[in-house]
Amino acid sequence: MVRRHMFISGDVQGVGFRYRANYAAQRLGLTGYVRNLYDGRVELEVQGDRDLISRFLGEVDAGSFVHIDDIDSQDIPVVEGERGFKVRHDGY
Repeated sequence: MVRRHMFISGDVQGVGFRYRANYAAQRLGLTGYVRNLYDGRVELEVQGDRDLISRFLGEVDAGSFVHIDDIDSQDIPVVEGERGFKVRHDGY
């Protein structure tokens, strides 16, 4: 079990990125959140099996309009007892 914090840049706002992320995370049993930032990036925290997180990113990037240019990512402490994945609207 790992938790990754990411800042994702590219064509990631206004293209359904957050909702694709939400759907993929729920389908794969991952937890965390995603939100848009003022600067055009998306912030994402996702928790679960490392292989499932890689699969999750591939599914999110597979969208017709989504195009990830860069991911700034680091491991952070696991959040015990977290349930579900959320689309947050407090980034901007």
